[in-house]
Amino acid sequence: MRTSAQLPLQAEAFYRTALIALKESGVPFLVGGGYALVHYTGILRYTKDLDVFIRAADIEPTLEALSRAADHTEITFPHWLGKAYRDSDCIDVIFSSGNGLAVVDDEWFEYATEGQVLGLELEICPAEETIWSKSFIIERERYDGADVAHILRAQGPSLDWERIFCRFGDHWRVLLSHLVMYGFIYPGERDRVPAWVMRALLGRLEHELVEPPPSERVCQGTLLSRQQYLVDIHHWGYSDARLRGEVRMTAEDIDLWTAAIKDDTGIYVQRPQDDPHRCRG
Repeated sequence: MRTSAQLPLQAEAFYRTALIALKESGVPFLVGGGYALVHYTGILRYTKDLDVFIRAADIEPTLEALSRAADHTEITFPHWLGKAYRDSDCIDVIFSSGNGLAVVDDEWFEYATEGQVLGLELEICPAEETIWSKSFIIERERYDGADVAHILRAQGPSLDWERIFCRFGDHWRVLLSHLVMYGFIYPGERDRVPAWVMRALLGRLEHELVEPPPSERVCQGTLLSRQQYLVDIHHWGYSDARLRGEVRMTAEDIDLWTAAIKDDTGIYVQRPQDDPHRCRG
């Protein structure tokens, strides 16, 4: 019997055909999104699309392979995302993150795990990289913190914490924020995050308290939300952290990513072409 969390038959047929076409093409790919979540946590939920992760260099052969199953394929955002469509169903082809930080590199494939997806044995995005990429999704309309907490609860003791530290790098405060919230969410299971991890991060925080703040006037909020910190960039004179060296975004990428914001939430949106004195919401 099919449950409400399972796919409609039409979507399942499309995704399975597309995954087989990808396997036959020989292009390396990983499955993420809701399928990674059920793999690591057991949480089954219906999602409107299928997420496959690839290296950026493989975007063209990936879309070519998917075109055997899809009606239409496209590179939606050149810095991180392509798509394949059939009717109302969609496959997201991901090679970075919307903020340009979580670039899919060789380590994603080196540490991938195997799992069942729609009856196929496929490679799944590593838990560590899933945590890393999801930790920066803090939009007003979407927050992936619950996914992070669920993965920590299910996988905490077995995670490669040293690699997680390397992934977050200078953005360790984002990791610490999720770990603090995890201890709030699951007080009786907070020990699933090793004590040495918390001590190491809190040690960094303690060290910062005795250091003067950096002189650069930068807003890193744009790494968490493409919409909610535009006022800082366009009105208040902060530099955009997405234009710094470790982020794989250009000014053109940012303009395209900003222009695609759906202005139907009733909250502030500021695009470069807008009247600089007009705010919404």
